[in-house]
Parts: sequence; structure tokens; C-alpha cells
Amino acid sequence: MTAYADANRANWDERAELHADRGEHGYRVSRFIEDREALSDVVRFDLPRLGSVAGLRAVHLQCHIGTDTLSLARLGARVTGLDFSPVAVAEARRLVAETGDEVDFVEADVYDAASALPAGTFDLVYTGIGALCWLPSVERWARVVAELLKPGGFLFIREGHPILWAMDETMTEDLHLRFPYFERERPLVWSDDSSYVETARPLTATTTYEWNHSLGEIITALLSAGLRIDLFEEHDSVPWEALPGQMVERPGGEHALGALDGVAPLSYSLRASKPVG
Repeated sequence: MTAYADANRANWDERAELHADRGEHGYRVSRFIEDREALSDVVRFDLPRLGSVAGLRAVHLQCHIGTDTLSLARLGARVTGLDFSPVAVAEARRLVAETGDEVDFVEADVYDAASALPAGTFDLVYTGIGALCWLPSVERWARVVAELLKPGGFLFIREGHPILWAMDETMTEDLHLRFPYFERERPLVWSDDSSYVETARPLTATTTYEWNHSLGEIITALLSAGLRIDLFEEHDSVPWEALPGQMVERPGGEHALGALDGVAPLSYSLRASKPVG
């Protein structure tokens, strides 16, 4: 697995630098600097499901450059972001230094999070969209989440639907299921010099490795780790143009299928809690 993680880290190191562009490319992070009340589109989308996080001790796993992380802080949470990319952590720290948000960032692999952070102390474990596909074992991830949470704490995740990850985005005339829906030991191998947002230049670390995880595998992993599923909602949109040529953009940055609107789920939100006692 080391070779897979090293290649993915090199890719995300490069993406982090490009995504942190202060101009019109990448995540357009200047809006968070200029407007102290700005929230990321991903966090804003799930506000009705997330509920109040004011005063909660939270950890954002696979936090990338910290835009969702600082958004949780702006909602009143005391947040630590964790990511395996040293460049992403550096860019996240640079961003909050400019915005003035109080957020801590830790460089560590997500599977090591319960060792890198105080286990059993978090009210909220948050995972944003596009994170689970980089992990070879969803069962191992679920155990880490359970270890981090204190009794009564909860996990909140918004993620791309495994049906979406199984689609071939290069076939633009219709929806085509081509790739595994279920978790497999061997990853899918990709070579792509672009990112999911516009960047100032192409990527040079182009090879990445990804794994899909079915809904049943994700939910069963959380239940097996001792968590209780409190909310599960599928959505007909995602916050990027996942299927080029077949999507329309909605207000708030969400993209939905155009002519085939409603034919397939594209993302989901899930909330799971750690029982007291």
C-alpha cells in the first residue's frame, strides 16, 4: 500500500498548491479571506442536516487545504484538520493565518488519526466529499472514526455516491456503469493531468489509485464499529461537474444531471453517532 499512498500523496501535494491559488483558479480561496462569514459550498449545503456545531470539539479528516475546516470553525466549532499531504497542511495553515480563523492542522494519514490525535475526545468527526475513494479499506476507516469519537459524539459525512464512482465520465452520451461498485483489494489506476476544479497549469504527478466502497459496505462498517446510523439521505447533485457534458449547474455550486435528472443518485449525506455507555 505504500506505493499507492506515495503516488496519491504526490498528486495531492501538487493539487494543494494549485487549489490554494489566490486568483480565479483552484478553490478561489480569496473569498474566505475577504469575507469572514463566507462558508464553503459543501458545508453550506448540509447545514440543515448537520445542525448546530457551536462549542463542539471537531476533527475534519482528509481536510485538504482547509476550506471546509475553517467553515466549521466559523459555525462555532473548535476544529482540528488532518491530512496526509504536507503541502495541503501548509496551505491550510497559511489560509487561516490570513483569515484569522482559529483552526489547528495536523499532518498524518487518516488511518493513524487516533494515534496522532487524542482518541475518544471528539464531539464531531467530519469528512467532506471525495475522501473515501482514496482509502483501500472502509472498515478500517470506520474503526478510526469510532476511536476518535467520545460517547454521544457523531460522524457527519457528505460523499460522492458509489454509483457515481462506478460511472465512466468519458462516455458523455449516456450514463455508463463501467467500474467496480464494491470494494476491491486492487485499486483502480488513473492517469490524469487535470483536477476537478480549474487550475493554473496541468498536474505533473498524474498517477493515482482509488477504491470504491458500496453503500452496504460503508453502513455495515460503521455499524460494526459500534456506531448508530441516525441519518442517511441520497442527493441528485454533487458540488463539481462530475460527468462533463451531462450536467447543469444549480445555485450554490451543485451540479445535477440535465436531460437525465433524477435517474441516478450522485451523492449522499450520512450522520452516525456513538452511543453513550
